[in-house]
Order: sequence, then structure tokens, then C-alpha cells
Amino acid sequence: MGRPHAILGSAVFFVAAPAVVAGLIPWWITGWEFRPSLFGDALSHALGILLIIAGVAGLVDSFVRFPLQGRGTPAPIAPTEKLVVTGLYRYVRNPMYVTVVAVILGQALLFGDWRLLCYGAAVAIAFHVFVVMYEEPTLKRTLGKEYEEFRANVPRWIPRLTPWRAA
Repeated sequence: MGRPHAILGSAVFFVAAPAVVAGLIPWWITGWEFRPSLFGDALSHALGILLIIAGVAGLVDSFVRFPLQGRGTPAPIAPTEKLVVTGLYRYVRNPMYVTVVAVILGQALLFGDWRLLCYGAAVAIAFHVFVVMYEEPTLKRTLGKEYEEFRANVPRWIPRLTPWRAA
């Protein structure tokens, strides 16, 4: 896939998927109205803001790597030609999913809304099922040993403390 098409496809998918899952739906659930803190202190609001900022930054960084380094998009219908193993992918295999859940949980803390905690848990479970049932078998089949080495060295959900470097 050419770089311009990959960039356009990634931008469209960004709006269609994570912007809806981590933006539109949380807004629909909460109206982004502030409620009392879930844990009774301002610390949870501050932690929420940090999760949102870190999540959005990590999500954008991870998305940009697909068209620029992988020559494709994050969308299953237009996957990358190359495995992306730079940036946050050196620490965790699924940074896009991790960052989307971080943004949702950050909003739950910021807005003090337990419904977003439940929604975030449901999204995390859905991501896990998708990754285990579809994404990992597909990557193993299409990318073979390169993906197996990545999978053996980089955790699925909990980031490594040190970056992995491909051979």
C-alpha cells in the first residue's frame, strides 16, 4: 500500500474506531458532566487527566507508525505489510488497545462516573477476545517467525520495563 493511501486510511480508521470508542461513546454515557470523585479526592481527577493525556499521546504515536513504518493501516481490512516494532510496540504488543482503555478509565476518574469504569472493563474484555481469537492467529499466519519472536519477547497487555529490540 502506498504511503498516502495508508495515511488516509489510518486517519479514517482513527475517527471510525478509537475516536468513537474512547470519545463519542464516553460522551454519550456521561455528557462529560463532572460528578463527585469516585474515590472522594482530587487525586483521582488528576490521575484521570494524566491517563487521558498519556493515552491520547500514545494512541496517536502508535497510529502514525502504521502508515509510516508498516506501510498499511491499523484496520483489519488494510493491514500493514511490515510488523511495527518501534515506539510503544517495544514495550507492549497492543499499545493502541491499552491506550484506548487508559483514555476511557481516565475519563471515568476525571468525571467521577462508575458507568465509564464498567464500559472500560467491557471494552478491555472485547479487545482481549478480538486479539486472542483473530488478531494473533492472523499475525502468526501472515508474518510467521518475525511475529513469533515479537510475541515471545513483548507482553500482550502489561508493558515491559525495558524496550525490546528486534534482532
